[in-house]
Amino acid sequence: MDVFKGDLLDIDSLRKAFSGVDTLFLLNAVTGDEFTQALITLNVAREAGIDRVVYLSGFDADKAVNVPHFAVKFGAERMPETLCFSATILRPAYFIDNEVMIADVVRKHNVYPMPIGSRGVAMADARDIAEIAAIELIRRDRASGKLPVETINIVGSDILTGADVAAIWTEVLGRPIAYGGDDPGGFEASMANFMPVWMAYEMRIMAELLRQRRHDPSGGRPRASG
Repeated sequence: MDVFKGDLLDIDSLRKAFSGVDTLFLLNAVTGDEFTQALITLNVAREAGIDRVVYLSGFDADKAVNVPHFAVKFGAERMPETLCFSATILRPAYFIDNEVMIADVVRKHNVYPMPIGSRGVAMADARDIAEIAAIELIRRDRASGKLPVETINIVGSDILTGADVAAIWTEVLGRPIAYGGDDPGGFEASMANFMPVWMAYEMRIMAELLRQRRHDPSGGRPRASG
């Protein structure tokens, strides 16, 4: 396997990396120029002759366009059909792996700080997302002809509220862990201590959406996480 270190805004490095490639998995980070990165990457891929793509989007990206990150994903989702790719759009729900990010806060303060609300979130595990991405990459790559664009929602098998997750932490740590509540302002201020202010604000909007909308595993074509 060849490894190329590059930049999604560096056209020359993309062209070098895409040489001889038929199938692309695109996952680009949450950055201020995420949309530009995605569009440039897909355009250069098409230029290089790549016609099979698996793109990592986000759950309900089309219904959450007030969140910059999801608006970007929804915009990029429209590229495969425009550029005539054979593509799978993966839409994972909230990553359960985010629990690792706030583990120290839970242990130190005995509070679960993520304001995910009481409607419930069917969290997805990154390992399951990776497995489904691999399956789709192989399926697209081995197809004898062009497959249609398809969207797959990736969700967990259980719907968890903020109180539910706090109860799980209570069981794991062997001491009471309280749910910190649904205050978006406090959450934004806390996140701004260790990430850019614009990203903390975006996290706040995402949290508000989680409280307003139930992530139901029965929608779309779900694949249950472990």
